Amino acid sequence: MADASPTFPDIADLGYEAARDELVTIVSQLEAGQAPLEDSMQLWRRGEALAAHCARWLDGAQAEIEGTPDTAPPTADRPVHADDKVFDEPH
Repeated sequence: MADASPTFPDIADLGYEAARDELVTIVSQLEAGQAPLEDSMQLWRRGEALAAHCARWLDGAQAEIEGTPDTAPPTADRPVHADDKVFDEPH
């Protein structure tokens, strides 16, 4: 996944589940309220970057599931599919 926060470049290498698990851990640490303010702010920033990374993963998965618009003509990258609208139109 590209577009990771420049502050946390390692996030780009994380899969969805790993990023989500780390985010859950960070939320727990922040909710406990035991970290000093500076550490809490760093955790918050990393949590925001992880949340954005997870959102990109989910958006990508949704786009893949939905596919490209069925009004687009077939190409080598997108062959005709049985669910395409062209098959629903009367001839």
